[in-house]
Amino acid sequence: MIELIFLLPVLAGLAAFALPSGMGRILLLATALFHLQLTIMAWMKLLTPTFPAFFAASPEGLLVLLVTSFVFVCISIYAFAYIKETKMENVAVFICCMLLFLGTMSMVTLSDHPIVLWTAIEATTLVSAPLIFIHRSKEALEATWKYVLICSVGIALALLGCFFITLSMDLRNVESSLAFSSLNGVALQLDPVWLKVGFVFVVIGFGTKMGLAPMHTWLPDAHSEAPSPASALLSGALLNCAFLGIYKVHVLMNAANLGDFAGNVLVGFGIVSVLVGGIFIVGQTDYKRMLAYSSIKNMGIIAFGVGIGGIALYGAFLHMIHHSLLKSSLFLSAGNILLGFETKLVQRIGGIIKYLPKTCICFLAGFIGVSGLPPFGMFVSELLIIIGAIKGQWYISTGLLIFALILVFAGTGRVFIAMSFGKELESVKVQEKSLRLIPSYILLLASILLCVWLPDIVYATIMNSIEIIGGGIHG
Repeated sequence: MIELIFLLPVLAGLAAFALPSGMGRILLLATALFHLQLTIMAWMKLLTPTFPAFFAASPEGLLVLLVTSFVFVCISIYAFAYIKETKMENVAVFICCMLLFLGTMSMVTLSDHPIVLWTAIEATTLVSAPLIFIHRSKEALEATWKYVLICSVGIALALLGCFFITLSMDLRNVESSLAFSSLNGVALQLDPVWLKVGFVFVVIGFGTKMGLAPMHTWLPDAHSEAPSPASALLSGALLNCAFLGIYKVHVLMNAANLGDFAGNVLVGFGIVSVLVGGIFIVGQTDYKRMLAYSSIKNMGIIAFGVGIGGIALYGAFLHMIHHSLLKSSLFLSAGNILLGFETKLVQRIGGIIKYLPKTCICFLAGFIGVSGLPPFGMFVSELLIIIGAIKGQWYISTGLLIFALILVFAGTGRVFIAMSFGKELESVKVQEKSLRLIPSYILLLASILLCVWLPDIVYATIMNSIEIIGGGIHG
């Protein structure tokens, strides 16, 4: 049964709550590896849903699931050492919530029913909130409440959007199940007015969780205050799950011949997000917050590419994959820097290349990657999105996108260079350890590998995800 993919980490998370920290760390890593094995089995079509009315292995869902599972394995290796070295309090809570977080995100990727999808995304908020508050500081408490309140309001709006989609069925007396796979087949019979209203509410609602501006305000605080493994998971996996909810409704809009309307909405939110991310990165004094604003910018690029369609849609899916790999690597490297220097303030850090040379290499490589420079995959994805936008005659939007990318490069470059090669202020408190370095390098190498060689099965899955709405490298 394919439902094992999300049931396994949920059960393991509940079990971890009662285990000592040593056993809990082993369970975290073992569950991550077993989850990846189940994910591969799903890709090989060896698992089938026991409840097909609610769950299905859609191409876009499997793609997000594989990225999530791979990133989680790397993060769990890092966390195995991180938990012990930091002497973290509430280890059982941390491991329990990490596994529950994996389970709820996996449930999102396999959901084929709008309400089940909504329930799973709401559950990700509840199980990840304790991860942000794990250090129990005043700042962490504020970030946690902001995360819970803002995301809950957003998710409530998304639920209202699902109700409007149901209303579009009722007004036209459409006989169909609520599963996305069924709705796409009767999309032309749905009431277009309420379908448009439903889509706008879904974009605002799930866009809040995705980090699209102006609903993004929870994200910088949450990503900054959470422990580094949790920050990597929030940015590298959670945002993709929220995007998946928007994308499924976007496919429904295209099936109803409302693709132009949906595309314009996504392009608008995308450009605003890219500009907001770029503006707030400039002058940023907290390097973890800087990485969080970078995530906002990249989510905007993904929304922009999906809204443009064609070759830009293909680029958007590539961008999603590479952003998860590179941003997870960066947050893990940032965790090493935080352990070493015991501060998140840029002005108090210098000479990383001397004190943490292996981390510095990874940190700078991640900067090159998220800046859209070769040999990393974001170079290809951003190039495809820009080409698609120019082909679609989105000249002003393309200009704004390029301006924001230059702004981000300048802002992040100043911080990365100053931290890596700036004046040495003080020596580090904690030395580099292999288990905290290997995951970051694996994630970086994965992005480089996928840039030069995309496996046929991954390419086919991306194409199957986007062809239904006219996306593709020839679009």
